Amino acid sequence: MRYETVIGLEVHLQLATKTKAFCGCSTKFGQRPNSQVCPVCLGFPGSLPSLNEEAFRFAIKVALALNCRIQAIVKFDRKNYYYPDLPKNFQISQYDMPLSYNGFVDIAVDGANKRIRVKRVHMEEDAGKLMHPEGEDYSLVDYNRGGMPLLEIVTEPDMSSPREAYDYLTKLKAILEYLKVSDCDMEKGSLRCDANVSIRPEGETKLGTKVELKNMNSFKGVRNALEYEVKRQDSVLEDGGKLVQETRLWDADKGITTSMRTKEEAEDYRYFPEPDLVPFVVEKEEIERIRKTLPELPEAKAARFKAAFGLSDYDAGVLTSQVDLADYFEECVKLYPNAKTVANWLMGDVMATVNEKNIDMSELALAPAAFTGLLKMIDSKAISGKMAKEVLAEAIETRIAPEEIVQKKGLSQISDAGAIESVVQGVLKKEAKTVSDYKSGKKAAFAFLVGQVMKETKGKANPAVVNEILKKSLGE
Repeated sequence: MRYETVIGLEVHLQLATKTKAFCGCSTKFGQRPNSQVCPVCLGFPGSLPSLNEEAFRFAIKVALALNCRIQAIVKFDRKNYYYPDLPKNFQISQYDMPLSYNGFVDIAVDGANKRIRVKRVHMEEDAGKLMHPEGEDYSLVDYNRGGMPLLEIVTEPDMSSPREAYDYLTKLKAILEYLKVSDCDMEKGSLRCDANVSIRPEGETKLGTKVELKNMNSFKGVRNALEYEVKRQDSVLEDGGKLVQETRLWDADKGITTSMRTKEEAEDYRYFPEPDLVPFVVEKEEIERIRKTLPELPEAKAARFKAAFGLSDYDAGVLTSQVDLADYFEECVKLYPNAKTVANWLMGDVMATVNEKNIDMSELALAPAAFTGLLKMIDSKAISGKMAKEVLAEAIETRIAPEEIVQKKGLSQISDAGAIESVVQGVLKKEAKTVSDYKSGKKAAFAFLVGQVMKETKGKANPAVVNEILKKSLGE
């Protein structure tokens, strides 16, 4: 039997506020364990939560960017469960009345547009963090993360392949980065993803048995975990087995998923309205005010880049995939009008260096003015394209301006026809046999002569001028 895959994703986004969701504790990352806590986030008796206004506005911003409808009345609920990293034994979340619902994100699938429906975007607080010292028989808990403001972004089961899930996450992250509501750093846990996956016979409309996947710390990890799990489920059914609804962990080292626990249902959490936070109305005027603060998002920016700079769909898509890259590109074209040349260099050598060093574009130690200065040196024939690549790499590594590197190392390209003519004549005299070979029909000899001229000038001669003078000297 042939099966089709059904995938839904749950993304947890930690908001970049200065204080926690319901108290005044700092959200600064990497501080001493349990140094950023108070009676409210630790759940001491008599302490009362107070909603972080900035977190609420960030949440509305995300919901609007994802085309969601905003709930008229905001209500918080208690999600009850016991776990060592949850000191209150409940989490303040939202259950039956999420902040927003019925949104969507569009992705490209085989050249066509596919709409991934966003079921809900709701607010909640994060739990603490358990640490398990290697080789020890105990665990430690750090409550600094407890109470951090989170958004949970839940899709409908609209994805039908691991690749679609990967593309959705990539698009979602780009939107969130443009909004500047989170650093989206998966290594810090600012963005986390759980996946729900099932398979069903082709043509069937009823959903299969759902398995939730956790412990994936990259989008590539999500894709790999889903690929493995789809094959595992298919194998179980083909062997006559039965799938169970459960939560499984992704083991990236072994490339497998392992069972963690049977999946809880909503009733297991015994949701009820949070008695310490009064429901309130979200004024339409406030929603519209926040809507006006939305930046130009990736899709709209890509369309503008295509129209304004004549870029292809692919180029515009790559350049707008990261907000820092898009901003850098725009600053460069203000200084250097050839947008296609800027795009090619950014998508090629610059991004290769950024990826190799595992840094963000915002950390690139090369100002747009310095980068475009390098391109102008190529246009003026001051340096060759090959030299420019070497200068670019050194400029990024040393943080020294390209013009200064060229000047210090004496890399300026020789384009003076008279100077090159003199070198060419010397090479032709020295390589008389090679000249004879060329004139007798051995065309490869020409490349050798070019190489000798370049060698004599230590690679500084303008190749186009060298070719022109050589051909003229050889009687062509």
